[in-house]
Amino acid sequence: MATEVKVPVLGESITEATLGEWLKQPGDAVAADEPIASLETDKVALEVPAPEAGVMGEHKVAVGDTVEVGAVIATIESGSGSAAKAAPAPAQAKDDGEAEAKAESKPEEPDASITLSPSVRRLVLEHGVDPSQISGSGKDGRLTKADVEQYVKSGAKQPPLAEKGTASGAQTPAPSSPSGNRNEERVRMTRLRQTVARRLKEAQDTAALLTTFNDVDMSAVIETRGKYKDLFAKKHGIKLGFMGFFVKAACMALKDVPSVNAQIDGEEIVYHDYADISVAVSAPQGLVVPVIRNAEAMSFADVENTIGDFGKRAKDGSLTMADMQGGTFTISNGGVFGSLMSTPIINPPQSAVLGLHRIEDRAVVVDGEVVVRPMMYMALSYDHRLIDGREAVTFLVRIKEAIEDPARLLIDL
Repeated sequence: MATEVKVPVLGESITEATLGEWLKQPGDAVAADEPIASLETDKVALEVPAPEAGVMGEHKVAVGDTVEVGAVIATIESGSGSAAKAAPAPAQAKDDGEAEAKAESKPEEPDASITLSPSVRRLVLEHGVDPSQISGSGKDGRLTKADVEQYVKSGAKQPPLAEKGTASGAQTPAPSSPSGNRNEERVRMTRLRQTVARRLKEAQDTAALLTTFNDVDMSAVIETRGKYKDLFAKKHGIKLGFMGFFVKAACMALKDVPSVNAQIDGEEIVYHDYADISVAVSAPQGLVVPVIRNAEAMSFADVENTIGDFGKRAKDGSLTMADMQGGTFTISNGGVFGSLMSTPIINPPQSAVLGLHRIEDRAVVVDGEVVVRPMMYMALSYDHRLIDGREAVTFLVRIKEAIEDPARLLIDL
């Protein structure tokens, strides 16, 4: 008797998702709780586990289809099945030549007999590695992103396609003009990317966006971090990073300038006496913004532990909808990617976002003398319908004062 596979509960207010990828094909052996499909929602990607062991039955929906919570997407049949279907042997030498020519004209796909999550599959294709040559450390020996990254770092990477098929392994010189295969690939936008695109455009169309800048001398924070990072790590089991200082500084500044922590709801302004800080984190499927709730009541250790946990879960795809719902203010750190300056876009219905950038030594004037200091540009983008320029500048100045004199964070100045 066949067992139905249904779309699981996706989270509060989330009623539908898009089928991103089938991880198991009809006839494949399936273990209980083994991922068989990947779903994409507006915020995260998640895997659908098999309700019981058996054989993968019929796919009820196709990749790209929208499915609602509780909808039947596949069946699991009783039996042992096979781990993968064997590819038919070529009938003649001509077929061999055609297959080889086709293989050289497009990027190599991972072995279909190996079950890969969407993020791992993208990484395998990006680096051009053979997943069958990598030992998996995940459940039931499945490959993880960390396995692929470690394999690539070890130098065991396969030679590029351009080098294959030559006796010496030497690369073929590039032609002086375009010739041969000039491939293009059309990839359906993920549901997350579609949502990000829509929300950012809505923010531009609705809010009166304006950005103001300031710079901050990072000397004091760098010195404080260098002095206490070992003791901090020993006591709390987490590294002392720069983001903790900015989260705590933002909480102080939001209390002094409450409009930056507010939002517009129709003809009303909603003020918050708490600070739920959304922190932009890079994930395989795009940028996500999990929320540090009641950050104003947290210690440095609590903040750093929460951010560290978000980073790990973003990489392995285990962030939930609940982690990213809400938020009254956002901090985005483009400096980790080398950004010098940017104008971030607010995350509706929030009214402001703080953009951080890379730290670099620059010549500045201090007490009439030119000195070299580690400086960072900060940018505050805000909805001018709610926040005046004076308030925006005041907010950035409060951040600057707290970062340049971290003692203010301890005595709430």
